[in-house]
Amino acid sequence: MAESNIKWFDTVDSTNSTIARDKENLADMSVYAAFNQSSGRGQRGNKWESKAGENLTFSILFKPRDLNLREQFCISQTVSMGVVDYLSGKGVTAKVKWPNDIYVSDRKICGILIENTAFRDKLSASIAGIGFNLNQMKFESDAPNPVSLSMITGKSYDIRLEMEVLLQHILSIYLSITEGDRAGYLRTSLDGRFLEAMYRRGEWHWFEEMPQCRRIQARILGTDDSARLVTEHRDGSIHSYAFKEIKYLL
Repeated sequence: MAESNIKWFDTVDSTNSTIARDKENLADMSVYAAFNQSSGRGQRGNKWESKAGENLTFSILFKPRDLNLREQFCISQTVSMGVVDYLSGKGVTAKVKWPNDIYVSDRKICGILIENTAFRDKLSASIAGIGFNLNQMKFESDAPNPVSLSMITGKSYDIRLEMEVLLQHILSIYLSITEGDRAGYLRTSLDGRFLEAMYRRGEWHWFEEMPQCRRIQARILGTDDSARLVTEHRDGSIHSYAFKEIKYLL
């Protein structure tokens, strides 16, 4: 993907909000990137901490053709696995903390915020906001476990160059969805790769069921057809959770 296809901003409120305002006039796979976000957003309404000019903060607008709403989780899978592939190219093993945070060991290196727009039973547009900790060496917020690529490797990275490389990984997966046998690709490749990359899959850990904050011990089995997290409890029972219905205890 050529750099000219990326629109760079010195400062925006958030790249997701900015690209959302322009989306009607933008093409599929348009990218807005910013050196600084004044109001970067994360999951659960959290603010995303990122020092100006040190990390990758950007949004991709997807306008897939004929993507059914029941398949919409493949956008989250696409972006997550693109980040995992990018890190693998740096010699770093990463996992996906359902639904779409990227972890290295027990530390968060990337957050992804997906905002979808539907028309009838189709996904008309999807905005994927990505905050990737690239060069930042110190984090000031009370987030419990951030890490950057520089902290892991001891190297410093060129923001524009790394943006290009990361986008290539994400968009190559997206094109496999939009330009071929989508159902077959999802069933035989993307679903399987996402399952293998799931953080803490098959391991016994403590969680909290929300909103009652009831502690449970469970192990992750995968996701169901509705992209809910499927877990097995110690008593052998199987449970499925939608986003915000279960909390990882780190």
